[in-house]
Amino acid sequence: MNIRPWHKLPPEPLADAKVFTLYRERACPPEADGNEAAARDFYVIHTPDWVNVIPVTPDGEVVLVEQYRHGIHQVTLEIPGGMVDATDETPAAAAARELEEETGYVAETIELLGYCHPNPAIQNNRCYSFVARGARKLKPTRFDGNESLAVRLVPLETIPTLITTGQITHALVIVAFHRLSLVNPILPNVSG
Repeated sequence: MNIRPWHKLPPEPLADAKVFTLYRERACPPEADGNEAAARDFYVIHTPDWVNVIPVTPDGEVVLVEQYRHGIHQVTLEIPGGMVDATDETPAAAAARELEEETGYVAETIELLGYCHPNPAIQNNRCYSFVARGARKLKPTRFDGNESLAVRLVPLETIPTLITTGQITHALVIVAFHRLSLVNPILPNVSG
């Protein structure tokens, strides 16, 4: 049996929260053949795509950021990242911008590792992961109004330990390091 997509009806915006919009989306199951009386409600967060970037210095250190995350009321250890702005020409451009804004580092190259859907049950966006090689501190940081970050350099080979010991817990950061482990023989596989 093949799973078929549901028939979508026009979405209804419910709340605009600046960084995302909550929509009520109605859809009919395939067996209803578009009969709107059979439509069911879904609530979907529409948000711009996101990027995260693993900056690696010429000395083989990863540029991490410590920052307070209000959702869990804790300071986390992460890689730089953020939203793809309307002014960014590509996700790679957004990754370079976020790297520079949050850390002051600029990379020689930025390579796409891949993308994932952060939570396809309730979100419509993608998160693109990049590795930035040859990262050097060249500029001052430029935080937005809700950011307060501290840069921390760690050897690349310590990343799996930081993940397995719970010092790095952000799921999208772990996905990025897993993707890097698939293409970088220096980094042990971080998938467990």
